[in-house]
Amino acid sequence: MNKRTVIVWFRQDLRLNDNPALYNASKFGNVLPIYIHDEKASGDFKPGAASKLWLHESLISLNNDLNNKLNCFTGDSKSILLKLIQKHNIKSLYFNRCYEPWRIKQEIDIEKSTKNLGIEIFSFNGSLLWEPWENLKKDGTPYKVFTPFYQRGCLLAMPPRKPNKKPTNLNLVHDSDSITIESLKLLPNKSWHEPISNLWQAGEKAAQKKLKQFLKNGIKDYKEGRNFPAKQCVSQLSPYLHIGSISPNEVWHAAKSISIDSNVKTFLSELGWREFSYSLLYHFPSLPKKNWQQKFNNFNWKKNNKHLKAWQQGLTGYPLVDAGMRELWQTGYMHNRVRMVVASFLVKNLLIHWHEGERWFWDCLIDADLASNSASWQWVAGCGADAAPFFRIFNPVTQGQKFDKSGEYTKKYVPELALLPDKYLFNPWEAPDDVLAKAKIILGKTYPRPIVDLKISRERALLAYNAIKLL
Repeated sequence: MNKRTVIVWFRQDLRLNDNPALYNASKFGNVLPIYIHDEKASGDFKPGAASKLWLHESLISLNNDLNNKLNCFTGDSKSILLKLIQKHNIKSLYFNRCYEPWRIKQEIDIEKSTKNLGIEIFSFNGSLLWEPWENLKKDGTPYKVFTPFYQRGCLLAMPPRKPNKKPTNLNLVHDSDSITIESLKLLPNKSWHEPISNLWQAGEKAAQKKLKQFLKNGIKDYKEGRNFPAKQCVSQLSPYLHIGSISPNEVWHAAKSISIDSNVKTFLSELGWREFSYSLLYHFPSLPKKNWQQKFNNFNWKKNNKHLKAWQQGLTGYPLVDAGMRELWQTGYMHNRVRMVVASFLVKNLLIHWHEGERWFWDCLIDADLASNSASWQWVAGCGADAAPFFRIFNPVTQGQKFDKSGEYTKKYVPELALLPDKYLFNPWEAPDDVLAKAKIILGKTYPRPIVDLKISRERALLAYNAIKLL
C-alpha cells in the first residue's frame, strides 16, 4: 500500500539535521518539501539585499542535500499551500514555528483555512531552545531583564531537547509547478554580492564545520577574546542560526559536551541573549518600530543625511567606526564588539535615530534577524529592555586602542592608514604633519577629518538625554 503524501514547509529551518518537522513527517508519509518566497506577507520587514543573497545560497545548499528535489514557489503562502493540498490530496502539513509577528499571523491564518478542509497541522519548535510562552516569571508575565531571564527562566527550566537525527527514509515528491531557485529572483542586479559569496559558504555542512572549528579553537579564549575583532574567537554562527542551517539545540549541546568553563558558560549565555531577543519580540511585537521606553518618543533626534551617509560608507574620520562599517559592506557581517561601537556612534555622537541604523543593518547583514537586530539596536540606544544606559557612550578612540591595539583589524578595512604609527591610528587628526606625510595621509583628501568632535558630541547627547530622563 502506498504511503500518503505530506507537506514539509521549509521556512527558517533550511537543514536536514535536527529539523523536527522533517523528522516527524518522514515517519508518516512521502514528503513534498516546499519553500515559498512570500515577500508580500512580510510587509515592512521584507528581507534586505544581503539576507536575500544568503537565502539564495542557503536554498541551493538545501536543494543539493535533498537531491535537487526542493519545490520552490513564489507568491501568497496560503494560496500556494491550499493548491498543493488539493493537487496532491494532502492530509497533513508539517512546519517549524517562526516568531516574527507577520509569520505568527500567517501561521494562524493558514491553520484556520486548512482546518476547515480537515487538514492536520503539525508545528514544532525548530528555532529556539525554549518557547517564549513557556519562559515566564512566576506571575506569568514575560521577563524584561536579561539576567533573571537567563538564570531563572532558562538555566532552571527543562534542558533544551536533544537534537533529532537526519531522516534516513526520505521519499521525496516533486511538484510539476515548482520553479528554480534562480526564478525566485533573490540575487541583486548589481555584482556587489560576489565578494560576499566568495567569503561565506552557505548551508548545513558549512554550519557544522564552523561549529566544529569554533569548539576546537575559538571557544578556548571566548570570554575575553570575543572582544578583540582581529582574533578568531567568535563563532560566526549567527548567519546559520538565522536561516536555520543549524539549530540552536545542536549548538547548545555541542558546546556543553566539552569541558564547562567560563568560556563555555559565556558562549551559552550569548545563546541565551538570542532567546531573550525572541522572547521580547514575541511578547512585544512592536519592538522593531517603537521605543521600549516611551520617554524616548520625546528624544531630540537629529536628521543629518550627510552624517548618515558618512557613517554608512565608513567615512566618519574615526578609524574603528569606519573599519566596522566597511567590514559590514564588504563581508555582510561585523564583529559584535565593533557593532556596539558603530551603533553608539550613530545614535549618541551623531544623535541619529536608531531606526536608521537598524534599517542599514537589516539591508547589509547576512545574519539580519528581526528579533536580535531590533533588541540590540534598542539596547545600544538606551531605549530598550534592560538597555545600556544612554549615558554609556562608547569612545571609538579608546575602544580601538584597547581592543585593536596593533591595528590588525582596522588597517585591514581602512588600508589608507596602514603606514600610520599605532600611536595615532585611532586619532590621526592628532598626528604631527611630518608623521602624516610619512604615512602618505592627507586629512580631508586621502582620509576624512572627523565629522564630529567626540567631546562636544558627547556633551550634546547627554544634554538631549537629560531633557527626557525625568519623563
